[in-house]
This record gives sequence, structure tokens and C-alpha cells, in this order.
Amino acid sequence: MSVVAMFAKELEQEAQTTRKMLERVPNDKFDWQPHPKSMTVRQLTTHIAELPGWVKLALTTDGVDFATTPYVPEDINNTTELLTLHERSLDEGRSSLGQATDEQLEPTWILRNGDEIYSATSKGEMIRMSMSQIIHHRAQLGVYLRLLNIPIPGSYGPSADELGF
Repeated sequence: MSVVAMFAKELEQEAQTTRKMLERVPNDKFDWQPHPKSMTVRQLTTHIAELPGWVKLALTTDGVDFATTPYVPEDINNTTELLTLHERSLDEGRSSLGQATDEQLEPTWILRNGDEIYSATSKGEMIRMSMSQIIHHRAQLGVYLRLLNIPIPGSYGPSADELGF
């Protein structure tokens, strides 16, 4: 199996779990945050929902410079909008992988803010980092949901909130 095909398979598998997590976010909790240093539910879930689109970004650009292209998240105000953003981002990532070759994963991709370089990796490594970010931030969302006493769906098996655990 090619690396691109493995990424495509993983993107689909992780999307199933991500969708289940995002569906649980109540509309009245988008401004909630567990700690002043933590993101709000809106910030965290918007970031999770947009991350599959970074696959396209990695494949179609040489990098991102926040100094010249400031990060402006989409304004999400409810769970329906959140899920729509996730599906749109997922479609972008899925489509980009569907047209990619393993050779396109090799060039360097740079994430920076002006002269400060956050990451200089291959495009493939950037896609891997994006997938890891989805999983990482989804786990954070699981903690948020637990603190809000919202049942958590299973990720790689059942959760403590599901029957038969």
C-alpha cells in the first residue's frame, strides 16, 4: 500500500471518531473553557474541524507564514456549523489525497511566523503532523466533555460511557 493510500485510509478512520466527538458538543457550551489558559470549546472544536483541510494545504503549498497569512478561524456558533466545517475540510483532504502520489510527499513544507520557523518537514511529515493534531486535540475535547459531564464516545474501542465497558 502506498503512503498516500495509508494516509487516505487513516483520514477516513479518524473522521468517524472525530465526527462522533464533535456531534456531542452542546450549542450552549461554545464559549466554555476549563481554564483561563485553555482554548474555548469554540476555538478547540473549530481547530479540530479544520485540520483535515491541512492535508490539502500540505500538498498544494510550500508552507504557511503566519506573518503574511494570519490565521483567521471560521466563525462557528453551533454544532451544525461545526460539523459542516468538518465535512468540508474532510472533503478537501480526501480529494487532495485522491490526486496525490507518494513522490509529492517528499518536498519540504515550512510552517513559520516571519523569521521564526516552527517546522520544516516534508509534505508527508506535515500530513502526519496534521493527523496527529486531530487526534491530540480530539483527546483534549474528550477531557472538556468529561468535565461538562457529557458522555464520551469510544475512539479505538468502547469508552467508559458505553455499555459493555
